[in-house]
Amino acid sequence: MASICAIKPKEIERPVLDLSGDALRAGIQAMVTGAEEHGGIERYVDAVKLKSSMFQQAMDDIENLELEAFMGLCTFMATVRRRVGPWLKEESFADVREGLASLFDDEEPVDARVEAFCARFPNDKKHRWVRDLATEVMHNVEPDRFPLMNRWVWDARANTGVLREIWHGDNVDHITIPVGDGYGTYLMLREELSQFLSENGFFRDILQYVDIFCAQVYAQYICEQGGSYLRADFTAPEDPMQHTRRLLGLDGVRPGSGRSRLKSIDGEAFVIDDTTLLN
Repeated sequence: MASICAIKPKEIERPVLDLSGDALRAGIQAMVTGAEEHGGIERYVDAVKLKSSMFQQAMDDIENLELEAFMGLCTFMATVRRRVGPWLKEESFADVREGLASLFDDEEPVDARVEAFCARFPNDKKHRWVRDLATEVMHNVEPDRFPLMNRWVWDARANTGVLREIWHGDNVDHITIPVGDGYGTYLMLREELSQFLSENGFFRDILQYVDIFCAQVYAQYICEQGGSYLRADFTAPEDPMQHTRRLLGLDGVRPGSGRSRLKSIDGEAFVIDDTTLLN
């Protein structure tokens, strides 16, 4: 993996984000309250940290990443695991592995790396999950450098995501938010959310709290209106924290069974070593 180098501010375009204080406060309240019956918000923080450490360990030598290890990681990426099946063969995985390694090539801008990775796959609706694969891996391996950049955080083309749910305005559902979905947008969003969380009593593990907050905000949207591209993944009318765990990938393995929610080409669930994060 390429060595970590400093991100040069002049290389990143950071848009101005007009966020709603009321929506942010409501999101924090829902996040804390919803987590209470599952052992408290700290348990979610620990689970997010554990997931990240799993990615870091598996990706320590990306060039030699084994397919079985990659399959295990896919179970913790909710928008990837139901669609990645056709690529879980040795002959196709070789190209995926090469692409994953290129995501950490600091010679190229972040957005260019993600775009190049996506270009390895067919450019159609069935492969929109590929961007999430790239951004999930980058974020989980180096969460301090790469914020959550999944489509459910912000998809400028679809005008949907967490950003819309916390945007300030009286008629947000009927406007197009003039903000792109490049690296700078996600960095700016994380900075804004980190500052707001700090001002509201969260002083440690801010990176993890930002992830949980984003997942909670979009989970609430799923419960109230239903997701568009996520509808196939989130259909059960359950509590918001159920969807929060799914968005964060913390429900990847069914406790006690060893059976994952990763789907093979024929629709069967893969069986991997049982790993319990939250149940």
